[in-house]
Amino acid sequence: MDALRPAAMAGTFYPADAAALEGELAALLGAVRPYSGHHRPKAIIAPHAGYVYSGAVAAHAYAALRTAAPVVTRVVLLGPAHRVPLRGLALPGARAFATPLGLAEIDDEAMARAQHMGIPQDPGAHAFEHSLEVQLPFLQHVLGGFTVLPLLVGHARADAVAETLDALWGGPETLIVVSSDLSHFLPYHEAQEADRQTAEAILALEGNLTPDQACGAHAVNGFLQTARRRALAPNLLDLRNSGDTAGDPGRVVGYGSFAFFEDAENV
Repeated sequence: MDALRPAAMAGTFYPADAAALEGELAALLGAVRPYSGHHRPKAIIAPHAGYVYSGAVAAHAYAALRTAAPVVTRVVLLGPAHRVPLRGLALPGARAFATPLGLAEIDDEAMARAQHMGIPQDPGAHAFEHSLEVQLPFLQHVLGGFTVLPLLVGHARADAVAETLDALWGGPETLIVVSSDLSHFLPYHEAQEADRQTAEAILALEGNLTPDQACGAHAVNGFLQTARRRALAPNLLDLRNSGDTAGDPGRVVGYGSFAFFEDAENV
């Protein structure tokens, strides 16, 4: 497996120039009040639109990881397939993902486990998918060096996603990142109410969301099933929409950032 998955969204969803990208990430994270929690998240949910739209919301999730760099060495990254019909989960069939900030190498051990579970490689589904790619520069900026297992989640049962996460859960060295936006193309105030209800369901660890509520619903539902079984403590970090950032308030996309902790007493 020698293929390199190039940066397909550089220059559109985020800057293609490394210095400009670092500058934008630093500005987005610098605008977030320092996270006051005493414990690193085991998992986050973050949005995946262009940075001009959702970057300020995603920054809240990544700011919570500022103390994780010395500990986290592997990221399990899940997100929806927008461009290619997909059933189940899919590996990228690549040795690394490229971004303007460098290479995010695929974690060989995690990939072997996923393949042992029967998850296939589908380079075509990954080739132009943005939901995973846009998370990588944030991760590279905050964590520095790490390996990654990028998994696209199509129409998949929640228990199948949960089973995969359980197999890849690891210890403190492993971070789970679930990529999802919330409601799509509602008027501003309708989106606010819809996203508030979705956020309440996520905070209750209720894994029965629909794609109308969150485009990454299949990945989120599976993660929430695992989070409930493992008694993770959820925390809402930010909830806004594109009408608050850079979009037309008549037709917005919702964004939320959430963190999940294994030790509720230290949140």
